Amino acid sequence: MSSQFYFDHAASSPLHPEAARMMMDIYSGPAGNASSVHRFGRAARQHLNRARDTVSEAIGCLPSELVFTSGGTESDNMAITGAAKACRSRGKNHIITSGVEHHAVLDTCRSLEREGFRLTVLPVDQYGRVNPADVESAIGDDTALISIMYANNETGTVQPIVEIGDIARSRGVLFHVDAVQALGMLPIDLRTLPVDLMSFSAHKVNGPQGVGALYVARKTPFDPLLHGGSQERKRRAGTENVAGIAGFAKSIELSVNSIDIKKLFLDKLRLKWVESMRGIVGESCLAINGHDTQCVPHIINLSFIGMDTETLLMNLDMEGIAASSGSACTAGALETSHVLRAMGLPEERLSSAVRFSFGLGNTLEELENAAKKVETFLNRIRTNA
Repeated sequence: MSSQFYFDHAASSPLHPEAARMMMDIYSGPAGNASSVHRFGRAARQHLNRARDTVSEAIGCLPSELVFTSGGTESDNMAITGAAKACRSRGKNHIITSGVEHHAVLDTCRSLEREGFRLTVLPVDQYGRVNPADVESAIGDDTALISIMYANNETGTVQPIVEIGDIARSRGVLFHVDAVQALGMLPIDLRTLPVDLMSFSAHKVNGPQGVGALYVARKTPFDPLLHGGSQERKRRAGTENVAGIAGFAKSIELSVNSIDIKKLFLDKLRLKWVESMRGIVGESCLAINGHDTQCVPHIINLSFIGMDTETLLMNLDMEGIAASSGSACTAGALETSHVLRAMGLPEERLSSAVRFSFGLGNTLEELENAAKKVETFLNRIRTNA
């Protein structure tokens, strides 16, 4: 069997064995709905309460401020739509976001724009960072919500969310942060961060797919998306995914407790991969897309000048190396990344970009072996060109 190299942790990370064990214990136990009052329901409720306490402690919020969801996309949709519609009834209908947000944010904002909200999409610099001064300039008397991500899912660039949050607070505007790629990689303490809503996803931190969370600060205006039950303090109706939520809590506990050690190791992996690729293709033919210091440790976006993304991904896959373009796939054709385009990068970098992301299970030896495979197929492509 050929070697397999999974370098696409930003898309989905492997389930941690301890999280899997936690989930299986619940799956194999007696059934129970956390809303039921009998002993089976109370047991499910205890699992849910323990998980809520664990997650809230890890991110520095009250258990009552945490809403469990089906993942990052739902959390983003809930935060933006729930806050924006609640603010509209108070006479505010303006939303501010940036051009490099995840589609779960951008598409939600555009959907609200079609419903009559005013939308401002801010530009970013060549590294993909928002200028806080642009945020301040965009705020008006009718501004309800600002939504800027913590760390970009394609480039790893970290945004100045403290500065932006301080501006939002000073102007009485709600601030939502998509922290899906930041959780477990950057310290998050919602007791000190000037943030009103923050979105999370389990499967980016070695938890299960289909589980997420949304932080909603006390007294934040918020209209629920789902109706029909009193779960999650009536903010999200529907029977909770108890086993998934318990696995999420375990994965966060493990991830947050090892954040410093993990950062050192992932920094080493990321820099090693860049060094290897630079040695293979040459200094002038490799470009890093994103900020070199204001970034999360596990993501690197590289342009292989003179190549094209589709050919690169196909050959990487043939060699057992999982990577990503970081862009949407429409009708079988890879579209240019909206993130890289918003950064104003030249076409030669837009059309040759590949995202690599590292995490649980990756090793330096593995990267060395994968780099040899990349060198082999790049030499083959060059010979045939």
